[in-house]
Amino acid sequence: MAETDGTAPAMIGVIGGSGLYALEGLEEARWQAVETPWGAPSDEILTGRLGGVPVAFLPRHGRGHRLPPSDIPYRANIDALKRLGVTDILSVSACGSFREEMAPGDFVLADQFIDRTVARAKSFFGPGLVAHVSLAEPVCGRLRAALGAAAAPLELRVHPGGTYLAMEGPQFSTLAESRMYRESWGCDVIGMTNMPEAKLAREAELCYATVAMVTDYDSWHPDHGEVDIQAILATMHANVAKARALLAAVIPAMGAARAPCCHGCDRALEFALITAPEARDPALLARLDAVAGRVLGRGPGA
Repeated sequence: MAETDGTAPAMIGVIGGSGLYALEGLEEARWQAVETPWGAPSDEILTGRLGGVPVAFLPRHGRGHRLPPSDIPYRANIDALKRLGVTDILSVSACGSFREEMAPGDFVLADQFIDRTVARAKSFFGPGLVAHVSLAEPVCGRLRAALGAAAAPLELRVHPGGTYLAMEGPQFSTLAESRMYRESWGCDVIGMTNMPEAKLAREAELCYATVAMVTDYDSWHPDHGEVDIQAILATMHANVAKARALLAAVIPAMGAARAPCCHGCDRALEFALITAPEARDPALLARLDAVAGRVLGRGPGA
């Protein structure tokens, strides 16, 4: 319900990537199962409050890292968070770097994506209800700015923008691919999980921002050679502590109430539904009760 000043209750969703399987410091913390029309999410979701702000934490790969990138149930994950009342998503993930200055241990607040995944369901919509949302700016600038502001006093090495290349995996890049992404395509970092996650968040009218934690230089760097998984794991563990500090700072600063997104992320479906009402598939409409409830006038999103 909207407040008299135009704000509404906020709930911050955190999707934890490799190494980040729990969020410390939550009050009233409890793990809970969430059922979705798209199947089970990656794991139960840890809910609670951090600095008085409602939070829902979801380990992307499941606790213990059970799920490879291609088998993560992206649609179920986003639906489950929306169903719980999440309004904003902070995504945390490990990545490789194509830039000398984006060194292992640095964080990159990516603002663009190139999607090279091929084996994943990328939309909640389809036959029976066609929808087209804008992804020109796939990351919410408001959330990205909040992350940058929270990182400053922590003395983290944070890069305020960059293009994230999402690859299918689970193998790392060949040398030829790494050089192409870096030199011809102008990408800055590479990972396996932020797509279709960001696309689905936009379809669900959720503000989304990512914290890409650099673990390595992929395979292009002449002084580092091929990706070394042991080195990656060591850097990843150090990054997780820094990521927790960043989340502990940014979530209370965001507050428990929010105004409508100044970038329109929370209204992405306003004019996106193309299929005429009389031609819409009732079965698909029922599955969209949380994701598109606001524009369909049904379910928890209405």
